[in-house]
Amino acid sequence: MQNSSITLRLHNLQLPFSSTWKYGILALAILLLLGALTILAYQMCQLQKHNRTGKKKKYDSGDGVKMRAQNGVWGKKMPPLLLDSSQQSDMDMEMAEMGAGLDTPHPCLSCSITEDPSPLPSSQGSLKFSLLYRREQCELLVSGLEVRGLPSHRHTEVAVWFRLLQRVPSHTPGLQCVVQEWQSRAVKNCSGTTFGEHFVCSLQDAEMERSTLKMEVQHFDKYSRNATLGEVRVALSQLKASQSLVLCAELQKTTKDVVGEVLLSLRCLPISQRMEVGLLKAKTYPPCSAAEKSVYARIDVSCRRHRQKHQKSRLQAHTALIIFNETFLFPMPQAAAWDSSVLVSLYEVGPEPRHLIGQASVGRNMARDAADHWDLMAKSIQQPVAQWHPLLI
Repeated sequence: MQNSSITLRLHNLQLPFSSTWKYGILALAILLLLGALTILAYQMCQLQKHNRTGKKKKYDSGDGVKMRAQNGVWGKKMPPLLLDSSQQSDMDMEMAEMGAGLDTPHPCLSCSITEDPSPLPSSQGSLKFSLLYRREQCELLVSGLEVRGLPSHRHTEVAVWFRLLQRVPSHTPGLQCVVQEWQSRAVKNCSGTTFGEHFVCSLQDAEMERSTLKMEVQHFDKYSRNATLGEVRVALSQLKASQSLVLCAELQKTTKDVVGEVLLSLRCLPISQRMEVGLLKAKTYPPCSAAEKSVYARIDVSCRRHRQKHQKSRLQAHTALIIFNETFLFPMPQAAAWDSSVLVSLYEVGPEPRHLIGQASVGRNMARDAADHWDLMAKSIQQPVAQWHPLLI
């Protein structure tokens, strides 16, 4: 009797949910489900949009390489005198006899089209300089260096980097070697920056036909890397002896020169989430000096715009064909493989401080050959894929 009374009391205390509460909870669950489906559909749309953008960038980079090959960066013969990186443009040139003060326009100026047909804006400045070839001493004199029209609020100090390039007969189209390079002192930028320096380099008369002087104007920064503002190129094939040629040309977009080749091997290791970079061989033009010099390679891997810790190869003698045969392992998450790249930099060391010989880059968003190599690596799981890549500087 007592148990039945307790059960009756407990039954009276239980308050069942009304129909309004039940339908409210059901409606809330349906709303949460619809919100989850909406978020999922938005994420899928974003993923498809990102894939289409990646493919478009890949095709655009391939077209750029094709345009550059057609316009003669790698295979076309050098123009007669001034090699701009744009279409034909008007330039102020003056021919001065040695010791004379009269200047007359030079009639043999011509330009060529490179990878970018449009020059830099006129506000980017111009470069004025004087060239003189002394046949008796076999010397090329560069003087009267002056930079004009640079935006003063952006660049506090500027410097000019010179490279004397020579075409080399090879199966590689457009292969050149850096005969000599030097840099001017850094000068504070103003309306007309005058360096007040002259540079002399040894150059035989027979080498004038295949030589080109490349001058890059750089923003000097002693705490980080210098930023290149533009360049001017001059072909020395028609430079007359014992006559000073004064040129004033607008800065053009910088272009890369092929100075060698490097054989790289790539292998994707998805189980361990790593990538193997194999540095096999490199072809460069050996140095002309008698001093023994060595080379080494630095490998940098960038994953989602984050550069990992670099690795270096062993020192090798600088010859025409350099054998490395080394492999390097880098972490590579499979989800980030589409947004990664490999940069190989070849340096020469000796009695003087090291200097860069050339660089080669491989990645899905790079040029056509580099992108094809990356795609082959992604398809050939656990298998190394080797390919030659140009060294550019």
